Amino acid sequence: MEQNMRIKLESVTLDGVLGLPEQAKGMVIFAHGSGSSRLSPRNTYVARVLQQAGIGTLLFDLLTSVEDRDYAQRFDIELLVKRLVGATKWLSKLPELQGMTVGYFGASTGAAAALQGAAELGEAVKAVVSRGGRPDLAMPYLGKVVAPTLLIVGELDQEVLQLNRQAFAQLSVEKELAVVPGATHLFEEPGTLEEVARLAKEWFIRHLRQHGRN
Repeated sequence: MEQNMRIKLESVTLDGVLGLPEQAKGMVIFAHGSGSSRLSPRNTYVARVLQQAGIGTLLFDLLTSVEDRDYAQRFDIELLVKRLVGATKWLSKLPELQGMTVGYFGASTGAAAALQGAAELGEAVKAVVSRGGRPDLAMPYLGKVVAPTLLIVGELDQEVLQLNRQAFAQLSVEKELAVVPGATHLFEEPGTLEEVARLAKEWFIRHLRQHGRN
């Protein structure tokens, strides 16, 4: 079941969509990339695959509509991290989510925010998945990440793949770099987004459920 949410942080209120299956064993918060939003069709697809596997999801706008018109703010990783961490803390206060384990799914610049946010929150984030992400934008923080991290990149997304390899080398946690055959940056080729969703689902099941509430 999905419901629209208004996430009230210190200075802004952000729109979100919460998907909460019955007896959810964990919650994945999505950090979308520049120019995208909570309505991202790719993230929405992945979220619904996770929900079918019994994992809750939150997709939300990291920027207000006014902020998003400023191109530079889309790449303001510090601001994106502040919003992601703020939303995580807001979510943890909801009565129905007490004690639920949390993971992050980041795409493009949102992957940098997810990894930096995971570094800041430490043990509170149990797993991170990046789809076509820019983890290199969080390079100074990668050594502080304690959450098991999966980087998913398209085989044909050569520049981003190289940046992911550089970031992967800086991670000192349980980690995996999955290269999806025949995929470009947006995973538009037949079957490639389905492979992203499968990889993410298996990663989150492994790392969220083992810490989840009974």
